[in-house]
Amino acid sequence: MNKVILLVEDNPTDEKLTVLAFKQCGIANMIDIERDGAAALDYLFATGAHAGRDITALPSVVLLDLNLPKVDGLEVLRRIRANEHTKLLPVVVLTASKEEEDIVRSYSLGANAYVRKPVAFSEFAEAVRTLGLFWLLLNQRPPTPPVRK
Repeated sequence: MNKVILLVEDNPTDEKLTVLAFKQCGIANMIDIERDGAAALDYLFATGAHAGRDITALPSVVLLDLNLPKVDGLEVLRRIRANEHTKLLPVVVLTASKEEEDIVRSYSLGANAYVRKPVAFSEFAEAVRTLGLFWLLLNQRPPTPPVRK
């Protein structure tokens, strides 16, 4: 099974650093990138620009920024958890936010983890390496529920 990472990130610099960190750590999984919350939802639910995508091919993990255009990360998380098909999908909030309220709300909405983006690239690369090792190699995902039409 091809393990895909869905990175939902609107900051081009953070996007490039995340992809570079995965490459430097030897994590060669495919990374699909969506740059706003609406596009991420289209990707996950095979609607809009992603209509026709195989909806059963969910990513192994979603790395979700909170401060996104169109639909914010917390709303994306809420919709992921509200849908029978995606409710068990691992979602890691990967954000610069240090607000306690964001941490509490993320976990209340069902985030599997909350990781603050470190400022130094070496720390960021280590965080990404650890995320990749855990979510792609060690974590055992539940089976994906069938899609109801």
